[in-house]
Amino acid sequence: MTVLVTGGAGYIGSHMVWALLDAGEDVVVVDRLSTGFDWAIPPEARLIRADIADAAAMADMLKAHEIEAIVHFAGSISVPESIADPLSYYQNNTANSLGLIRSAIDAGVKKFVFSSTAAVYGTPDDDRPVTETDPTCPQSPYGASKLMTETMLGDTAAAHDFRYVALRYFNVSGADPEGRTGQSTRGAVNLIKVATETAMGKREAIEVFGTDYPTRDGTCVRDFIHVNDLVAAHLDALGYLRRGGDSLVANCGYGRGYTVQEVLDAVRRVSGRDFKIHRGPRRTGDIVTSVANSTRARTVLDWTPRHDNIDEIVGSALAWEASLARRNHK
Repeated sequence: MTVLVTGGAGYIGSHMVWALLDAGEDVVVVDRLSTGFDWAIPPEARLIRADIADAAAMADMLKAHEIEAIVHFAGSISVPESIADPLSYYQNNTANSLGLIRSAIDAGVKKFVFSSTAAVYGTPDDDRPVTETDPTCPQSPYGASKLMTETMLGDTAAAHDFRYVALRYFNVSGADPEGRTGQSTRGAVNLIKVATETAMGKREAIEVFGTDYPTRDGTCVRDFIHVNDLVAAHLDALGYLRRGGDSLVANCGYGRGYTVQEVLDAVRRVSGRDFKIHRGPRRTGDIVTSVANSTRARTVLDWTPRHDNIDEIVGSALAWEASLARRNHK
């Protein structure tokens, strides 16, 4: 049986493909390559260049490759972009996911792992790590579009022989320690990606949005999770579903946060380089503090993070930037 990875040419998706192959799985990737790269996909995986919005193509592919499970990453991920262009996010993240779920039901695919986000919570009422039972109140169309997909998955599981795990990511960062893939998208907005690009001289400066938040240094607080730990949670979720586990929503984070300034300090420390920082006003849609309570993933999925170290995360991101620089100069 085969695992389908949508968006498998992208940042997190390509790490997932490598992890599945390392685990001995048969993998098919569907990606329209709008932001991903075909070279990020290992040759052992089969790439089908298609849009998940193409229902006929998806139906044919699911049956032709005897897909057992879907790991769904394809989607748009920028909070500011979602505020500027909300309908594209509801199309790409929600409507396209609806079509994919329908195709899965029609093809008899019963296991589904979904890439959700901590943005579904909005700003918590206090500074404690958020749990899956806390209220969901997204502050951006990005978060809302993901929460709508979670709702569709829940309703589908109630009506059909179909089970899912929705993983609510916190701030995914870093790169494969073996140097096989990493965050390669030009113009990416992830903090550690932008900071490491700036440290490597690929950007003139980095902008910090808001320095007057009620935090220890006035900048926002985030829970940064290494991408390899995140994909390990997906593997654990897949194993959980294969063992007959019930549908589940689980947070993926380490349970502690770093401020934006602390991350910038880590990039300076690990790289040994200084770089320009422009400090600007707050940005619409940004959450003050976002830290995960990941007890459910650790206990129910038996997830055990192995890279909970900000310097290790930053170091792997810097190594990937150096690798990209070599690739681009060939």
